[in-house]
Amino acid sequence: MKRTVLAILMVVAVAVAFSATAYAQAKAPGVVTLKASMGGVKFDHAGHSKKQGATCATCHHASKPEKPMKGAQQACGDCHTSKPEAPMKTKLQAAFHDPMAKKGICIDCHAKENAAGKKAPTTCTGCHKKENV
Repeated sequence: MKRTVLAILMVVAVAVAFSATAYAQAKAPGVVTLKASMGGVKFDHAGHSKKQGATCATCHHASKPEKPMKGAQQACGDCHTSKPEAPMKTKLQAAFHDPMAKKGICIDCHAKENAAGKKAPTTCTGCHKKENV
């Protein structure tokens, strides 16, 4: 009897986890424009979320106790602002890459894609465009 209950609970847990992931991906926006002083970045959120191995947590980290999230995933700018406001310490630009864009969540992945023979922008103007305001 205990094994049956345990098996049912495991199936329910897997179904809930799968449903939550599918629901989050179904709600993922299409193309969004990330505003930046160098020029906006048109970001194909839906396209990036379909990459092999990508999950929401690949880019959206868990909330910090100092500033708990209001939902499972939020826009980076909901917490990270141009000038960090307490209790945050990381400004918006640093949420994506370091000041020289040599490392960070975006550039690291783009460099990896290029090393694999795929084409991904790795220069400032490759992503930041004045017309994307």
